[in-house]
Amino acid sequence: DSGPEAHDTSVIVLGFDGMDWELANRLMDEGKLPALAALAARGNAQPLATALPPQSPVAWSDFITGLDAGGHGIFDFIQRDPGTMVQYLSTSATEGPGARLEWGSWQIPLSGGKVKLLRRGTPFWEVLQAAGVPTTIVRIPADFPPTGTAGRELSGMGTPDLLGGYGTFTFYTTRPERLPEDLSGARVVRVAFEDQAFRGRLAGPPNPFRVDGAELSVDLEAYRDTERPVAKIVVDGTDVLLNPGEWSDWIPVSFPAVPLLVGVKGMVRLYLGQVHPDFELYVSPINIDPLDPVMPVSHPADFAAELARTAGRFYTQGMPEDTKAFTSGVLDEEAFLEQSDFITAEQVRQYDYLLERFEGGLLFYYFGFLDQASHVMWHPMDPEHPAHDAERDVRYAGVIEDLYIRADSIVSATLERLGPDEMLVVMSDHGFTSWRRAVNVNTWLLESGYLAVKDPALRGEGVFFSNVDWSRTQAYALGFSGIYVNLRGRELVGTVPSDQYRLLRDEIGRRLSRLVDPATGERAVTEVFIRDDAYEDAGARERGPDLVIGYAKGIRASDGTVEGRVSREVWEDNTAKWSGDHIMHPDAVPGVLFSTRRLRRPVESLRDLAGALVAEFGIETFPIPASDTTSADDGR
Repeated sequence: DSGPEAHDTSVIVLGFDGMDWELANRLMDEGKLPALAALAARGNAQPLATALPPQSPVAWSDFITGLDAGGHGIFDFIQRDPGTMVQYLSTSATEGPGARLEWGSWQIPLSGGKVKLLRRGTPFWEVLQAAGVPTTIVRIPADFPPTGTAGRELSGMGTPDLLGGYGTFTFYTTRPERLPEDLSGARVVRVAFEDQAFRGRLAGPPNPFRVDGAELSVDLEAYRDTERPVAKIVVDGTDVLLNPGEWSDWIPVSFPAVPLLVGVKGMVRLYLGQVHPDFELYVSPINIDPLDPVMPVSHPADFAAELARTAGRFYTQGMPEDTKAFTSGVLDEEAFLEQSDFITAEQVRQYDYLLERFEGGLLFYYFGFLDQASHVMWHPMDPEHPAHDAERDVRYAGVIEDLYIRADSIVSATLERLGPDEMLVVMSDHGFTSWRRAVNVNTWLLESGYLAVKDPALRGEGVFFSNVDWSRTQAYALGFSGIYVNLRGRELVGTVPSDQYRLLRDEIGRRLSRLVDPATGERAVTEVFIRDDAYEDAGARERGPDLVIGYAKGIRASDGTVEGRVSREVWEDNTAKWSGDHIMHPDAVPGVLFSTRRLRRPVESLRDLAGALVAEFGIETFPIPASDTTSADDGR
């Protein structure tokens, strides 16, 4: 399937998550992105149509496989098992060990547990590698655990912390009451000092060798200086001296699963917020240590350690910028931006190491700093945003622009090292825009007569549909974009007969498409997509929502919708720091595509791009239909 040029072609692909076509063009016109402007003048520049819906795991899966969600099976960050109504993260699942030998309170697993990648379809690098093209794929999202089909892989978005989620930080404070009561993604520990000393524990994962799954932990101590604003922090025997506003380097920790024999290893970074009068210490999510990973984060297994030895320890957690700590007030703007800066510096050091040793084939490297910062720092540059504060935000109005300039410098450094026969491609999975208004979709379904609650007085309370009366519910919203019909025989307590399914689905779609934002009088939804019409690829289509909402620009599903909450009001202003987004109609948020020359195969969307890259190596047999490689079960 490969032409004679397959082994002679060299392509470097830089993936900048969230780089927006409109904003990039404005900054190029202002002369602020000279490397991208040079690419546009020398080769090709165009908008890149994103996925349906434009969520990162969906979009990157489109790119990886050349299939839409109907083929690769990733429709949202969150999916549900209709038979149990249990929600789970869409890209991977952890399966526990099989048989165990129990001895009192201890157990010995006789077979190991494993983590399973739920994305279907054939990744483009597998086709290249099979044709003899060397491939290195670094931090591409929706690739945990690594497929093992590239020459070298490092997993990215979707890689959990040591607790198994997308990131749970720990916050030690003498005043926990200042934090939101419903703070998720955090462990808050009240600190009480005696003689300026605090002795506590840092909680880790459950002990796999204990029958009761008791939580592992290591010692954490803090000592305050009585006169100066400085503290000594001791974590698992490692001493760190910090001033307020200062970050530590990586600190390795080992949670003793079996005393003196087995330890579960990870690593953390510390940030000291205050010493006096209140004490505040942020401990990052416990990352998998690349020098001794307890879960697979790379292929071959020692690739992560090679990167750590040569470029330093690095965040293995898939989305490292701690936006949750920032939006909850645990980290302020300066601390968050400093964290973002050293995360990017870690990645740039890695990329430089790989680029210096690049000897042909395909190198893909992913950078996520534009996406994460655009989510939480958009309001300073949008005076019309409900969260905008002119006095406070003036100093941060240029943050996102500066990050685009940072991205441009990475492109510039690549162009300087690019050989005469090597090709550079710069792309993104979606664009970005301001998120000003939020829709509580389950509340709209309630008020439209499609959803019922057990107790109307509890509207706005509880999550994960705890107040939903399934016996009287016809449809519900879950995740960022989807509506599911409560179909009899499919859902756990399904009520809608199969012969009424299409009629109900189409009726909800028509009514929702006419939804108007009362604050503006304008349409809130650009288009409601019917799953079976919207997705061309098969194999996993049945796993998706029955309806996919394409919101108008500036509007997104509320956080309550994502969490399965039935709020009191349908509409709300988005007054949160999470002020920029892209989960709207795909036409509102196109990504970017730049290249040193035009690709041989035309590209309009993410789905086209991988096939076009493979074709550069003389291989025309991509994408591969998912039905050829996968079955139609639920993927778990």
